[in-house]
Parts: sequence; C-alpha cells; structure tokens
Amino acid sequence: MKTDNQITTEMIQRDFRYLELLSHNFPTIAAASTEIINLEAILNLPKGTEHFLADLHGEYEAFQHVLRNASGAIKRKVNEIFGNTLREAEKKELCTLIYYPEQKLQLVKETETDLEDWYVITLNQLVKVCQNVSSKYTRSKVRKALPEEFSYIIQELLHESSMDPNKQAYINVIISTIIDTCRADDFIVALCNLIQRLTIDTLHILGDIFDRGPGPHIIMDTLCNYHNFDIQWGNHDILWMGAAAGNDCSMANVLRLAMRYGNLPALEDGYGINLLPLATFAMETYANDPCELFGPRMDEATTPYNDKTLRLIAQMHKAISVIQFKLEAEIIRRRPEFKMENRLLLHHIDFERKVFVADGREYEMRDCYLPTVNPEDPYRLTDEEREIVTKLHSSFTRSEKLRKHMKCLFRYGCMYNVCNSNLLFHASMPLNEDGTLKEIDILGKKYKGKALLDRVGQLIRTAYFSESNSGERAFALDYLWYLWCGPDSPAFDKSKMATFERYFLLDKETHKEVKGHYYSLRDREDICDMIMDEFGVEGEHRHIINGHVPVRAGRGEKPIKANGKLMVIDGGFSKAYQPETGIAGYTLVYHSRGFQLVQHEPFTSTQKAIEEGQDIKSTTQIVEMSSKRMMVKDTDKGRELMVQIGDLKKLLAAYRLGIVKEKSL
Repeated sequence: MKTDNQITTEMIQRDFRYLELLSHNFPTIAAASTEIINLEAILNLPKGTEHFLADLHGEYEAFQHVLRNASGAIKRKVNEIFGNTLREAEKKELCTLIYYPEQKLQLVKETETDLEDWYVITLNQLVKVCQNVSSKYTRSKVRKALPEEFSYIIQELLHESSMDPNKQAYINVIISTIIDTCRADDFIVALCNLIQRLTIDTLHILGDIFDRGPGPHIIMDTLCNYHNFDIQWGNHDILWMGAAAGNDCSMANVLRLAMRYGNLPALEDGYGINLLPLATFAMETYANDPCELFGPRMDEATTPYNDKTLRLIAQMHKAISVIQFKLEAEIIRRRPEFKMENRLLLHHIDFERKVFVADGREYEMRDCYLPTVNPEDPYRLTDEEREIVTKLHSSFTRSEKLRKHMKCLFRYGCMYNVCNSNLLFHASMPLNEDGTLKEIDILGKKYKGKALLDRVGQLIRTAYFSESNSGERAFALDYLWYLWCGPDSPAFDKSKMATFERYFLLDKETHKEVKGHYYSLRDREDICDMIMDEFGVEGEHRHIINGHVPVRAGRGEKPIKANGKLMVIDGGFSKAYQPETGIAGYTLVYHSRGFQLVQHEPFTSTQKAIEEGQDIKSTTQIVEMSSKRMMVKDTDKGRELMVQIGDLKKLLAAYRLGIVKEKSL
C-alpha cells in the first residue's frame, strides 16, 4: 500500500473519474481521514470465526442446534467466563437458555420461586457473555447486529462496566427497569439471539442440504434469514434445482428419495407438492403387490406412519422408480454425448424367466412384477404415467416456497468458493489416472479444473433462469440431471448410480459404484497443491475442504488427508449414514488461532435439549494452530479493506493538491 508521499499527481489524474465518484461518499478531508482511521483499526482486530458444515440432508434439528450452540463454542466461553464461580448445573442452565431462550423461559417461569431475582442474575450473566463474544468486532458491526427495539440499551450495557463505581448504579437501574417494565423476557431473547449471531461470523455450507432427512425446507428457511453464509452446491441440491427448473427426471428422483426415506411432509407440507395423483395410481397399479423391497428406510420404533400408510409409501416408491427409469431413458437417448447408454436397463429384463440378461450373463431378480413396463417398448410411459408426470411438473414449477428457496440457493450459492486460503467444493475435481486434470466435453468444447466448475455453474443458472427456448437452455436442463448422476459430473464422479441394481438385482457385485480417481488421489499433497494452484489459492496454510463422501470414523477413517492439506467434513449428519460413520457429523471451525474439527455424537431431540439441558456431545480435534493470532488484515476481507484504504489515501492527496474539490456538507 502506497503512503501519501508515494502518491503522485499522475496516479491521481489516472484515477480522477473514480476519485470524483468516491468523493460523494467522503466529501471532505475530515470524512476521508476518519474512514482511513476506522479501516486501519479494523485490520488489527482478530478475524471472525468461520464454521464449515456439509451434507446436512434435511436433519434440521441437529443443524439448528449446532448453530445455536456454535458447535460447542458458547459452552466453552461460558466455562471460561464463569469458571468455578458457577456450578456445572448453573452453567448448563445458562447455556440452554442461550440456545433456546423462548422455550427455556417458559420452563423457568413454571419452577422459579423468585423470578425477579432470577432475572437480575441472568441478565448480568448474559451481558458478560455478550461482552465476550462481541469483543472482537467493531462497535459499528455489533450495532448493525442489534435488534432495533433494544439497540441503545444493549450498547450501554456492553460498553459500560458495573465495576466502575461511577456507573454501577446506572447499570443496576437499567436492569431493574427492564424487569419493572415487564420487558425482561423480550430482552433476554434478544441478548441470547445476539450471542448466537456474534459467535459465528461466517457460515459455509458445503452442499447437500436436501433429501433423506425430514426438514430440508426448515434448514432453507433458517439459511434464508441467516446473517452471513455461502453454499457450495452438492448433487442433491442440484437435483432439487433441476426439479424446480422443470426437469422431469430430477422430479422423479426427488420423489423416489422422499419415498425411500419416508419424507412425505417435506414435499407436501414444506413445498405443497400434490402427491395424490401418484398415490391413487400406485394403489391401483400395485394393489396386489406387497412391494416389500420398497418399504421406506425408517426406524420401526419411531416411524410416524401406520402399516397402511407404510404400504402406500412403498407402492408410491415403486411406481415413481419405474417412471424415473423411463424418463431417464428419454434424456439418455436424446443426449448421446452423455455416454450413458449403459444405464438403459429395462430392456435387459426377461420377464418370462424373471432374470436380467446383460453382457452374456444372467442375474437373478429380486422383483419382476412391473405391470407398466411393456417388454416390446419398455421405456414408453403409459398414458397414466405421462399424466402423473405432467401434474407433478406443474406442482414443482409453481411452488412459491420452492421458488423462494431456489432464489436463496442461487443468490448465496455456487459450485466452489475460495475464501481465506481455503478452496471449498462439495464433491470432486475430475482427474485422470495420472493425477492430471481431466478434460470434460460440454457442447463440443473441453473444460477442466476451474474452467469446468465455472462452465457447470453457468449451465445450472441457464437452466433455471433462461426464458428462451434455445438449444443451450434445453441442453442445460438435461445437464442438471447429468450432474446428479453422470460419471464425469464434478458433483458426483462415480462410474454409475446403481439405483436399478440395488432395487432389483440380488448380485451385490452389480451394486458397486466405482469412484473417480480424485477420491484416491486426494490423499497426496502434490495433487492437492496442483488443484489449489489451478484455482489460485494462495497462502502458507492453504486447504481443500470437501463433503459428499461420508468419513467412516467408526472404522478408523480420518477426515484429515494429504498431511493436513485436505479436510473431508461429511461425518454423517444424516441419520441414514450414522451406522456407517459411527458419528453424527463434523463442524470445521476456523477462528483467529487456527482450525479445529468438532466431531458430534447423535443429537437426541430439541425437546430433551430444552427440558434436560442435553447438549450434543462433541469432541474437538486441533487440526492446525498458529502461534501468531490471525487478524482481519490477514484475510480476504482485510485485503479488500487495504485496497479501500489505498483509494482513500489517493482521495486525501487529491483534496490536498486541489485536484478534487471538497464538497460542502
């Protein structure tokens, strides 16, 4: 950054038009000087805490709890602040109040005998916690986070000390008046929400918000109102984006997954998708079929459905699966460039002998009752199936709630992100066997590495936003489905998605999905360095952060790879994966001292967290710590601020040389 003495008249003249525009925001020497002082001071604050989460898969209760407790950070701060001055039970009660203020207040009122005394003690405790979590931010940033109705009062409490004898009575009167005016409950809720907000400065979601779990729509509601976040799209997110854009294959897959995991409320209540036509068709078509292979994957002890509903879900599951295979055949046939002809499987079924015949081999089938599949033309939708697809298409594309959530996904999402020397993407970087970047053909042009992810991101946006009927828009719409399950998709990168085989073939060898070379080569430091160079990731300590493939911690697999240069943080938020992973998710926390990986145990329930103070049991692993604390000036934001300071110094010099005139206030 140039000093005032190094700024020449020639430099000012070159940037004259820009400096003229800048002078409207900072019209005087005093205004420009004040802003320079402010920005220089901000550069020397500790960097804000970043939280990284991946593969949430609709598990909204666990997700919301991790946000509320900041992956255990709030509990650690309460322990640091109060140490031995509070009993463990009291600290636990305070933490629960911070996480769930409205619900906890109700319980307190039912049991507390001296409520006014409780209010005084609790308000003082919350102010101390709030002072701690706000200390790394400027007053301006904290002020912007404050609820409007309590802004002035909170500012006074945060910036005045009750230890100062001149201020002690002043602070005490503020607190007692809050209680006397019956505003204590609202004030406590405001303070608790502020603590939650200030503890996590930035939230990074590395894909797969949707499918499997019961509440992706609730997670999206939370994110749409969150203060600072970004999303790197995963293949499940792209699947829903395809459904919302009008891709019928994507819709069928979304519905199949909902039936597979028994998540009808997410579709019906969350997004208003009308499932009645599919239910009616499935009941009639499979009236005499037990559909045993298509029962939802749910815990029998906790399922909310009775036997009759479970049977209906199984029938709907089978019906939409067959429709999906037929719809996928339509794309595969019209897009030979996808090279997915090997996924046309229905014509390999010998219905008379009930076997699957392919590559000169016969495979025993688990189920061969497919009344809507015509052996003479197996990929043709029946008239009833086509009508169902038309109705579902209308339901998905007209859902206001889904449109709102897609707008959020597009506004805050992308295929990858480079942030503070970290490269974030959900799944894979397609590689050749020798570790070089793999070239992928898209519409006759080859792309690899960063250019590939940029082009994929463009196509996703074209599919959703373009209103033209151009060839590129039609291709982009089909490509959304390819990104879900195509072998060269950077959001998937496996040889196949063996959906048909897992449902219908007994031979488990046919179920195998061979992963792309990235998944084995990413253990090597040189490969990670090559990829980070491709994306222009700089810094002494730089990393790749992924999700997508669950880390089987229960079997000893480690999330930290390539000597610390790559971190895989899919630890099994989804309950369906927890038997495999042995844990219930990771949070990667990047604060001013370095990286910590927080490993979570399964979350019981929000109700138990409120009533019994049951927190998620988490284990913290230090990944990378620095002896030197990281400041704002060491971050991407800091570099932006330094550019702004440089521009303001030019403006200051222009004012003093008379090249730009000060404006009258």
